[in-house]
Amino acid sequence: MAYPPEFIEELRHRVGIAEVVGRRVALKKRGREYTGLCPFHNEKTPSFTVSDDKGFFHCFGCGAHGSAIDFVMRTEGLSFPETVERLAGQAGMDVPRVSAAERARDDRRSELLAVVEAAAGWFESQLAAGIGAEARAYVDQRGLRPDTVAGFRIGFAPNRRDALKTAMLARDFTEAQLIEAGLLISPEDGGTSYDRFRDRLMFPITDRRGRVIAFGGRALSAQARAKYLNSPETPLFHKGRVLYNHANARIAAQTERSVVLAEGYMDVIALAQAGLAHAVAPLGTAVTEEQLGELWRLAPEPVLCLDGDTAGWRAALRAAERALPLLKPGYSLRFALLPEGRDPDDLIKDAGPENGAAAIRAVLETALPLSELLWRKLRQEQPIDTPERRAAFGSAIRDLAGRIGEPRVREFYLDEFNEKLTILLDKSRDRRSFRSGRQARGGYGHKGGRQSGYRSGRMRTDAAPAQGLPPASRLKASLSDGRRDEKLLAMLVFHPALIEPFHEVIAALKLANPDLDRLRTAILELAARRPDLDSASLKSHLVGIGQVEIVDRIAGPKAANEYWFARPDVKSEEVAAGLHQALARRGRVGMDEEIRARQHALAAQMSPEVWENFRAIKDDELRPNDSDEADVDRLRGYLDREKAV
Repeated sequence: MAYPPEFIEELRHRVGIAEVVGRRVALKKRGREYTGLCPFHNEKTPSFTVSDDKGFFHCFGCGAHGSAIDFVMRTEGLSFPETVERLAGQAGMDVPRVSAAERARDDRRSELLAVVEAAAGWFESQLAAGIGAEARAYVDQRGLRPDTVAGFRIGFAPNRRDALKTAMLARDFTEAQLIEAGLLISPEDGGTSYDRFRDRLMFPITDRRGRVIAFGGRALSAQARAKYLNSPETPLFHKGRVLYNHANARIAAQTERSVVLAEGYMDVIALAQAGLAHAVAPLGTAVTEEQLGELWRLAPEPVLCLDGDTAGWRAALRAAERALPLLKPGYSLRFALLPEGRDPDDLIKDAGPENGAAAIRAVLETALPLSELLWRKLRQEQPIDTPERRAAFGSAIRDLAGRIGEPRVREFYLDEFNEKLTILLDKSRDRRSFRSGRQARGGYGHKGGRQSGYRSGRMRTDAAPAQGLPPASRLKASLSDGRRDEKLLAMLVFHPALIEPFHEVIAALKLANPDLDRLRTAILELAARRPDLDSASLKSHLVGIGQVEIVDRIAGPKAANEYWFARPDVKSEEVAAGLHQALARRGRVGMDEEIRARQHALAAQMSPEVWENFRAIKDDELRPNDSDEADVDRLRGYLDREKAV
């Protein structure tokens, strides 16, 4: 709606900007102005200034600038008309009507809002009545609490052609209003109109202010043509501009400083019931540019929480590519892909009521940045095994980054992609060189072979074994009991930076305990996706996927005292040395078992072949122990033989 310039000027004059900003920012008066911490970016030293005399705010840190109207729009996600109406009400001003046509349009919208609000109340009453027994059973099966059902105003549309129509006409709403609001369908052949929603669980869709504007219905019958059905486009409802649960999420996002985009109604409701009220969902379509704009009004880096299957991956890529032309400094997307075949409700139920929120938050914390998702897309589509393909890959990088409209963001994307490509090519050369060298030296387990924990001579954590470490006897003694594998994994949980350099050896170990085996797999899989993984994020992720008990056992407060050599406060190089020794000792234990087995074989059958097998393993055992690296090299040799068997 357009407003007379003089009205907007008077509104800005009457509304003190310091008062408006002061409701959200702790301001201190300095001279004729106020200062505080900027609400639009994280800072420790105030760079945010508010001037009542000049009527604007300005941040010298991030450049945010504007009037009281701009501040309310940015912090609360309201549109311009909504903001004007709110501030005018606070200032005691009547909002002017510009023309008779606009007044008529507003009156029409008000009538339609009354229609859909009445319909929402009627659907709620039907869910509570006897006719809603089957729908209530479905709600109970999904584990929704009564307060959740009431909070989201979930209702039920009976399986009758005219149930809603009859009820609404009895309340003096007209058939034309019901049709315009999308509640009735009028046949093209001129036949009698009938209810659009029948035998469906009903989800009211609201606008930013919490007013019902449309509905989504979930079929309760397996024979229904469509599982979900939304209201059609109406004067109130434009599907591509609306987010489900927008009004509630807007409030929660101010505390969370984040917003989550889930796939559907039930995902949002399950998240809210678990305590994550800052979730929204699109309405059965791919995310639109308008919806991205709404998300960015709620938080600078929304997290898209999608299924980890092929469909979820494709949806993530569509959203990523749609966001590229809209990117600007400080505003992006992140992507949390759930385990394949699981939705938020599944993860919450698997983790239990006490850990449901932690399970989801663990997934959200591992969300991929937009740049990483796009890089993975490039890697999937473009091999780099020949010079021509590497050239094509470089062109694809430039083409993808070229779709970013904002020059500074585009430049940084190109820099990051080119850096990743350089690292990728260097690793490829290292692997080719290493394979050639290994063939010449005869493989792992021989003097001069590659040492575990190193890449091109350096550990990623710069944690090469050092002198002055805890006495080896103490480390060996602490690793000698029956919980050796638990203690080995504890080192990784407390110091995830050691996972990558020891990845190959750890992955090849045979763990008899299935719980530890699953934990080892989960640790390695997450580390492969998150090179910058820290201990807190790793433990949160493991708790989130149901590994609560075992994580507490090996990395909880008691474990930190028992596994003194793996605590977070122990230097990485000391833990690395302990891990060297733990792996080497485990290799020697495995080798002892193999020696005993070959001794039995030799006793049972004395032959040249059996003798050579026994002598080979004994020779390997007796090789001089000149360093920790030699221990691990022998472990590699043992594992190579174990895998070959």
